[in-house]
Parts: sequence; C-alpha cells; structure tokens
Amino acid sequence: MTNPKDIIFKESEDLEQIFETLEYVKGPNLDEEISLKEIVSDFYPKMGFQASHLGKAVKIWKKIEEIRKNEELVVFMGYTSNMVSSGLREIIANLVKHKKVDVLVTTAGGIEEDFIKCVKPFIMGDWNLNGVELREQGINRIGNIYVPNDRYIEFETYMTKFFDELALKQKETHKVTSASEFCYELGRFMDENLGDEKEDSIIYWAYKNNIPIFCPAITDGSIGDMLYFYKKNEKETNLIIDIASDIVKLNDKAIDANKTACIVLGGSLPKHSIINANLFREGTDYAIYITTATPADGSLSGAPPEEGVSWGKIQTKADYTEIWADATIVFPILTYTVFK
Repeated sequence: MTNPKDIIFKESEDLEQIFETLEYVKGPNLDEEISLKEIVSDFYPKMGFQASHLGKAVKIWKKIEEIRKNEELVVFMGYTSNMVSSGLREIIANLVKHKKVDVLVTTAGGIEEDFIKCVKPFIMGDWNLNGVELREQGINRIGNIYVPNDRYIEFETYMTKFFDELALKQKETHKVTSASEFCYELGRFMDENLGDEKEDSIIYWAYKNNIPIFCPAITDGSIGDMLYFYKKNEKETNLIIDIASDIVKLNDKAIDANKTACIVLGGSLPKHSIINANLFREGTDYAIYITTATPADGSLSGAPPEEGVSWGKIQTKADYTEIWADATIVFPILTYTVFK
C-alpha cells in the first residue's frame, strides 16, 4: 500500500524546466503610492483568475495601438444593445470619436437606444421593483435601468421623419438602402436635427468619421416596430432596407485588411458577424472577449476563443484573451488603462 504521506507530499516537477518564463502570483501593496492604472498594468497579469485575463487584455490592446502607428490593423468592435443601455455607451462613442476602432457591429437596440439617449436620458432604477406595476406606469426595465415609454413615443416622431427622408432619397436615386447605409444616414439625420446631446452618440461620431456600423438584425427592436407602423400606414412607400449587401461589405473589411483585431462586448449576433467575417481571411490576429456567457450550452455567446480557433475565425497564432465578467465593470478599467 502506498504511504499516505507520499500521496500528500507527492514531489512536483521542476517548473523552471517546463516553462520558459514564470510569473509569480503577487498583488499590489496598498501601503505604497500606486495608481489604478499601475495596478491594472503591473499587477493584474499576475493576480490570478479574471484579473489576469484583464491584465492580458490591456497588453493586447496596447500592442494593437503600437502596431497601428506603423501599419494597417483594422479593429472590429462588437457590442450588444445592453452595453448601450448602460454607461458604456459614452465610452464606445469616445473610442469612435478618436478613431480607435474601424468597424462597428451591433444589434438594433444598440442603434435605437443610442439615438433615444440623445433625446431623453435613461434613468437609474432598481433590480427589485414589481414588473406589473412598472408596466402600469409605462416604464420599461433593462436590468436596473428604466426607460419610460415617452422615450419611444418621441423616438417614433423622429423616425417617421427620417423614414420619409430615406424613402424620398430611394425614390430619387432608385437605390435601395443597406442597413449600414441606414446607420450612416441616421448619423447625418442626427447631425441635422439634434442638439449638443449628439456629442455622446456612437452613431453621430461614426457618421462624422465615416466608420461603418453594421446591424444585420436592424428590425429586431423598436426600429422594427417603427418600420412596421410606417409601412402599414404609408401604403405607397418604397422604403426598403437591404441586409444582403452588407454581408459583402463586412466580409471585405476583413479580407482586405493587412491585420485585424476583434474586441467584443457580450456575444450574440455582433460577435459572430465579426469573427465569421474574419474566417474569410483565415482568422483574426488579435481578440478580446468580455462576456458573462459560459460555454456549457454550446452557444456562440459563450464560445471561448479556442472554439473560434477551431473554426478558423481566430488564427492559431493569434494573441487573444477572454474575460468572464460584467463589461460595465471591466471595460471602463480596460479602456482607461490603455488610453490614459
């Protein structure tokens, strides 16, 4: 019988012989004068768990920025609508304003909520209020964020005018509008019809800097509701939104790039649209995922980077990391550390 002591105190391998370099687990000494940026850059990589992943994400994004100084590297950024519901909207808008990203992919909510916030802001609420009571009061809830229905009522007023302009343009040019062109034209419309509030808008800065926004599921939200009412009431309208041509535009953004990077907040359609486009160039060179989804159910939202490697959507030699965390906590820290 094996000696129990030999089982408990089994000799370990000489790690110095196995690994080329070793990082020892260590956190910051709070008795010392140290900034948040230094903690994230210097200590997160060796703190363990998700802190290490965030530390790696900082290194990857800084490397991306260094490469972009000397050569072409197209940064694809994907985000789900809840990111725009939250205060991450202003951070994403700032990245677009300063041209830190080159291609955006989002859901319908990521478009409409960005616009609505220029008209009336969302309200901080609570997780525990009664849904029936909120419904009776005309208040919609996104987690602990409230969006009263008056926001959507005013949004429809703007969108009806926008649809009229878009339909007239289609009639005059005899050209159908793609979803990405829809987003560009919406940015132009915001520039002409909204006040200073548009300065915090993702769509507005994408329009100003000619950064394309792709939204393959443009009708899956309030925009779809408004299109329904518009098409139902305006029987003679020729308004058509084409999503097929954007497949070519998005894929070509990846195919024609020298190098690419994918930064994805959340999962869903934006994530897959981006990494699938990169499949056509044998995978992206860099990837940063921030998500709360897990891989247990086989969903794309929870699929880790290694699964993307198996499909050829991320290169085998790519530099990548995934942070399992709420993006509202992690993304401000990541962007602050990289760009400040």
